[in-house]
Amino acid sequence: MSEHSIRKMPAHKEPHEVLQPAGWPQPKGYANGVKARGETIFVGGMVGSDPSGRFPQGFVAQARQALENIAAVLAEGGAGPEHVVRLTWYVLDIDEYLAARKELGQAYRDVMGTNFPAMSLVEVRRLVERDARVNKR
Repeated sequence: MSEHSIRKMPAHKEPHEVLQPAGWPQPKGYANGVKARGETIFVGGMVGSDPSGRFPQGFVAQARQALENIAAVLAEGGAGPEHVVRLTWYVLDIDEYLAARKELGQAYRDVMGTNFPAMSLVEVRRLVERDARVNKR
């Protein structure tokens, strides 16, 4: 996780409610929908570079760093990974993502816990940072 401490949001039963229509199969690693409450924090596109601008080698290492970067920004706003309701992954190669699913899942849980927001995965031709393999919003 990030070096930043996470301040607690105001106490509620749950930070948000997962929306799962009756009879639909349970999605794996994401939610079909999320009903959120409270304040809103918008996080810009996070690439997998560390605070000094260096990119670790490998897709999973960059994905983990991007998630840690998201957690750090959330902490600045007094929130944590459990408050995320929407996450979009932009990757250069969906096959690279699919081949790393097990390791990605572990990296995700290490940083984000068991919060699985509504997510999208989009393959793109290029990211702004030449060494970036993944970008998250």
